[in-house]
Amino acid sequence: MPDPSAFSQRRQTGVRSQRCHPQPARCHPSDGSPRWPAPPRWSACGGGQGSGDDGPVEIAALYPTSGPLALLGEESWRGAKIAAKLRNADGGIDGRDVKLVKADVPDVNAATSEARRLLTKERLDLAIGTYSSSLALAASEVYARGRGTYAELGAITTDYSTRDYDSVWRTNPPADRFASTQVDFITDWVAGAVDKDVSDLKVALVHEDSSYGSSVARSARTEAKDAGITDISFAPYNAEASDLSSVVLRLKKAKPDIVIAVSYASDAILLARQMKQNNVVVPAFIGTGGGHTLKSFGKTVGDAAEGIFNVDFTQYAVKREATPGLDKFVKAYREEYGEEPASGHSLTNYMGANAVFNILEQTGGDTSTGAFGKAAGEYTKKAGTTATGWGVDFDENGQNSLANPYVMQWRDGTLETVWPKRVATKEPVLAK
Repeated sequence: MPDPSAFSQRRQTGVRSQRCHPQPARCHPSDGSPRWPAPPRWSACGGGQGSGDDGPVEIAALYPTSGPLALLGEESWRGAKIAAKLRNADGGIDGRDVKLVKADVPDVNAATSEARRLLTKERLDLAIGTYSSSLALAASEVYARGRGTYAELGAITTDYSTRDYDSVWRTNPPADRFASTQVDFITDWVAGAVDKDVSDLKVALVHEDSSYGSSVARSARTEAKDAGITDISFAPYNAEASDLSSVVLRLKKAKPDIVIAVSYASDAILLARQMKQNNVVVPAFIGTGGGHTLKSFGKTVGDAAEGIFNVDFTQYAVKREATPGLDKFVKAYREEYGEEPASGHSLTNYMGANAVFNILEQTGGDTSTGAFGKAAGEYTKKAGTTATGWGVDFDENGQNSLANPYVMQWRDGTLETVWPKRVATKEPVLAK
């Protein structure tokens, strides 16, 4: 059974050594080693909390905690906040407390204006966030153009890491890795389970039509075609639609073996309910995080969730040997909020924030773009040594090459990890 981690590592092998961080420095023409400009361009930013400071290490934190994205935005923020709290309890960064300066960014305009304010007026030259792909693109654009550093901990659009910005980083897996995991799972397990050759599989891509859904759908189509799947149809929809019966009836008529769905919270619920009402059963319905991950999804749709697969960030029914530190996070979450985590978004931001803090430990708390970039380029952590089970190793685009989603399945109200086997708590089964 191919392991998505191994798959990704094969694709990324050898690229990290080519990365040169401080823009506009380029690799040395003869041997590919980094060549650092003097004085560095990023020193003009001004902000930058040097290693000699004795106040808190301040980091901008941009999350949508109001508006339509607030549900998962708040969950993501909680993970980063717990990471800061636990880090401070353990002595902070180089003896200094971590202070996250939070900004609510419910839409793209707010993400742009708040990023500009935090960078230029508050002089915070390091920022984290955001959960939403559209917001991540907007906020990181401001930071990159303003010679600050942006570390994304949750958004997955592939466009984030393809803009040639040397001060933009991401700790979570991108959309194309979600797609490759879905297709690997299809070729490795689903094809055999439905007793078909991969080339005979019929796949429908059902997705909300924003940057998030469209990005994942494009990546899934590319990965599926590369794997030999040719019968692929698309059913985009507006996430704010109040009726998805037209999408459901198309599925009923097409009878696909597999649906790959990309949905936010309310549309995931609506789609599941209307499929149930119309007796539409797909042998392998595979969600892509978002709404299919939330505890509220399983609770709200009840039996309609049973058997639905979901490819996403690490969730909580996962092998503990592969996710050291996960129980510590869950305990802290319960103590802080008096409830269980709503989804893996908090855990993912917890892991990412800890990676940022570890990098700052290497800079002595210096948040300047040059210091952070050099330390990030040298920072590595083996797979299976973080609370998500991921490792850390940034490639030439600032993307963590050791972050990979897993396949989960709703079983008796719990999102159990079913693939790959090294992190699985149950065997996968087809929907009936």
